[in-house]
Amino acid sequence: MPEGDVVWLTARRLREALKGRVLTRSDFRVPRYATADLRGRTVLDAVPRGKHLLVRVEGGLTVHTHLKMEGRWQIRRAGPPPRDHRVRLVLANAEWQAVGYSLGVVELLRTDEEGLAVGHLGPDLLDPAWGPEMAAESVARLAEEPERAIGEALLDQTRVAGIGNVYKAEVLFLRGVNPWTAVGNVPDISALVRLAHRLLEANKERHGHITTGELGRGREHWVYGRAGRPCRRCGTRIERAEQDERATFWCPHCQPVGARPAA
Repeated sequence: MPEGDVVWLTARRLREALKGRVLTRSDFRVPRYATADLRGRTVLDAVPRGKHLLVRVEGGLTVHTHLKMEGRWQIRRAGPPPRDHRVRLVLANAEWQAVGYSLGVVELLRTDEEGLAVGHLGPDLLDPAWGPEMAAESVARLAEEPERAIGEALLDQTRVAGIGNVYKAEVLFLRGVNPWTAVGNVPDISALVRLAHRLLEANKERHGHITTGELGRGREHWVYGRAGRPCRRCGTRIERAEQDERATFWCPHCQPVGARPAA
């Protein structure tokens, strides 16, 4: 699934193309909403919530989508709608059209019932209101399951919203925490949350997830996607294994079980 920064950037592009403009086409290519018609309604906003996207339109309605593993939105100039079996939704105005490909979730909700779709989520790392209170709530939610592996807990969007597999691996490496360490044994969960917030904030306005500070191809990450290659810090072979049905990457030397993060 996409990381929270990808969803944030997608929402911004949807907002730039649709907000304040009247819809001239709404083409829901999913059976449940095949007859839904939003033409003539003004788009009020497009906002991210964790890994969910909410497009709010006039009349108290919200189009809720989730990219899941393969979904994406493409913004293009207004014109004939694409004839592609992967398209699940088209929202267009006189100038632009937003085309949703392979969207994992497409549904139409009442705006006052958005909580049915996103109310279960933990604090959003890219929420404009992010601050000490939301950070503390994220830490408290993670701490509710002290026996759970931290690598699994960070991906649980009900604990904290926005972290995907890339940031999970990179944050744990940078804090020197093994992915299989129990949450209750992590020395400073708040530091993990703060770091995740900083990394997503730093990357939200560009493509790619840069955690090393280097933009060169193949040098963006510390451990993610680098199984079998030497650790950038110590030279130890980076390991890869499945954790909760997701690939996990770590350095056995920099992230030993029970290790405390470096000062």
